[in-house]
Amino acid sequence: MTRPEPRQLDVLAKTYVTPNMLRITLGGPGLAGFPTEQTSAYIKLRLPDPLGGRDAIRTYTVRSQREGEIDVDFALHEICGPATFWALSTEVGYSIMVGGPGPRKLVHADADWFLLVGDMTALPAISGNIELLPKSAKGMAVIEVMTEADIQEIEKPADFTIDWVINPHPGEASHLLLERVRRLDWPAGKPSVWAACEFSSMRALRDYFRAERGLDAINLYVSSYWKAGSDEDSHKIAKREDAITLA
Repeated sequence: MTRPEPRQLDVLAKTYVTPNMLRITLGGPGLAGFPTEQTSAYIKLRLPDPLGGRDAIRTYTVRSQREGEIDVDFALHEICGPATFWALSTEVGYSIMVGGPGPRKLVHADADWFLLVGDMTALPAISGNIELLPKSAKGMAVIEVMTEADIQEIEKPADFTIDWVINPHPGEASHLLLERVRRLDWPAGKPSVWAACEFSSMRALRDYFRAERGLDAINLYVSSYWKAGSDEDSHKIAKREDAITLA
């Protein structure tokens, strides 16, 4: 399949959803032809990197989509990264080159119940997943945020619970998500588990879901979105090496 050419999108709005989550709304003429129903799909942002001297490519999630515009949420703990720098410094009327969208990573709709786990970098994708569930869906989410003020309202089915974990220092205390997940009551039936977070947390969760819960690729999606102490390139190398050890 031929990848669509990057498109130039305009910054239409800039809003703090919570103290550590900044939403940039993109749109304009360049959005013409962008596919519909892309909430939770990924896009590639081409970001100016004043330190590196060349554009940096970063992957982000379409948090929500409306006629003529999309929202992209930025977790603000990567203080020196090009994505955070761009999000903080951009203004309405500025523009950015955007590639994609790429495929959506969604829970399996035919599962009996759902579990979604992640930190603030995965919160947009988790929120989109939950909001796309049928109203009859059953399940739960465990989400790590930096402060209580970062807890968001998420539209969810009536029989779906969200457990918030507070971690003021993302990338540290990588055991927090796993500890909370271990305390969950595991319902009967076939689950669909979706997890994305920092690299070390991801590996701990993956080991638990595979070794102790017996999940496999049919009912488990797990990914790392970043790695503490590493830039994007180093993180990609770590992911490739990790994948080799699993092969």
